[in-house]
Amino acid sequence: MGSRGQHILLLPFLAHGHLIPFLALARQLQQTKGFTITIVSTPLNIQYLKSTISSDSPNIHLAELPFCSTDHGLPPNAENTENLSPHNVPTLCHASVTLEAPFRRLVHDIMDQEDGGRPPLCIISDVFFGWAVNVAKSVGSVSITFTTCGAYGTAAYMSFWLHLPHLHRDYKEFFKLPWFPDSHRFHCSQLNPLAKVANGTDAWSMFMRLQISLSLGSHGWLCNTVEEIEPLGMEVLRKYLKLPVRAIGPLLPPAALKKPYSSSSFGSNIFKQRAGKKLGISQEKCIEWLNLQGPSSVLYISFGSQNTISASQMMELALGLEGSGKPFIWVLRPPTGFDIKGEFKEEWLPKGFEKRMTESKQGLLVHNWAPQLEILSHESTGAFLSHCGWNSALESLSQGVPIIGLPMGAEQIYNSMMLMEEMGVCEELARGVQSDIVGKEVIMRVIELVMDKKKGKGKEMQKKASIIGGQIRAATKDPGGEDEGSSLVLEALNDFCA
Repeated sequence: MGSRGQHILLLPFLAHGHLIPFLALARQLQQTKGFTITIVSTPLNIQYLKSTISSDSPNIHLAELPFCSTDHGLPPNAENTENLSPHNVPTLCHASVTLEAPFRRLVHDIMDQEDGGRPPLCIISDVFFGWAVNVAKSVGSVSITFTTCGAYGTAAYMSFWLHLPHLHRDYKEFFKLPWFPDSHRFHCSQLNPLAKVANGTDAWSMFMRLQISLSLGSHGWLCNTVEEIEPLGMEVLRKYLKLPVRAIGPLLPPAALKKPYSSSSFGSNIFKQRAGKKLGISQEKCIEWLNLQGPSSVLYISFGSQNTISASQMMELALGLEGSGKPFIWVLRPPTGFDIKGEFKEEWLPKGFEKRMTESKQGLLVHNWAPQLEILSHESTGAFLSHCGWNSALESLSQGVPIIGLPMGAEQIYNSMMLMEEMGVCEELARGVQSDIVGKEVIMRVIELVMDKKKGKGKEMQKKASIIGGQIRAATKDPGGEDEGSSLVLEALNDFCA
């Protein structure tokens, strides 16, 4: 690997959904002796990472970059999108560009400590930190872009921001994504508010277009997916990036990819370290409740770490869940317009709802955070009502659990489309950001459709989800194991760093 050292720097974007896969990537890299792995971020994000890294990861180091959110017109301690209202996220994105100078200094400090001033072997940076490509090249390190999303979602998201197809009047209300087949069309109502008003001169467009364009200058890309489950997405990425693209997923805890599960798997720290959050319910209580339910009978509902629904939609969802008669676990957060981390009020749910669900044992309501992988891994879980964030989708599919989609932002509308049209494992409750509330009758109908495993679409979705789950598990192997899959991080590094 030439005159470069054996130091690998990882630079994730300032969002929880990006930190998790970067940390998982670091854990895979540390299994190879000889590498020094350092994750670089701002102080509060490093503090979060410290809480998730245990003594079994001695080769993962953390380095802070100075950052003061108030210097950029942000609230105090706002170093992660999870802690921000949507309208402040573009401000954080633009502020993140100022990390280039301290990151450059850090790289030079590392080189000063190396024999002969050798540069790091490679810098693996987030697609939203395109500026890191220039830093890597300036010191002679290999620059690798890591997209924490799936291949289809990444390609679609990039195509949208680089071309802004919704501005073409020829499409009227629908727009087609360049790079994709004509059948892959989207309605303007599916776009989140920032994307809907994007015209190339707004702050969000300018950030996205510049950072994505800079990331195209890297030596190669890593994608958190599995080649076999996303053939179209991988084909599109390779064709239009004109760069080597390697699938290195699924970046999930090894215990989550082994079947059958032992009871010790649920009690281990492996699952807990993935999210690093304080649970709103004990893991043991959650498993006890699931043990009381029948196989594939439970609907799990969660919209990720920084998404929520309106108060009106929350009310209809509660009525639909109760009316369905299906057992469910629902991760509750305050509705849109309220502090998502604030106290949850009973008035946002039908009168007496939580008490009825608890007494009847139909529903388990969890406030703020639930042990998601443990829930999805349990044999009682039959479907996942999700925002279709890629981390959640990959976790669900790895367990063979089909999805009910309610996409909200980022690349989620594209993920939902792919899960429906390409994989056949998802049924949408609504197509992206809609002004209309999805009524309880529609909710009950979709739940019944997906949860009926004995016939029709529910049966077919379950079959396809199980096949994809097998493909995901086959794509990994333990070091020294007999079965070799397609997603080997070290092979990718050897390709890029040779």
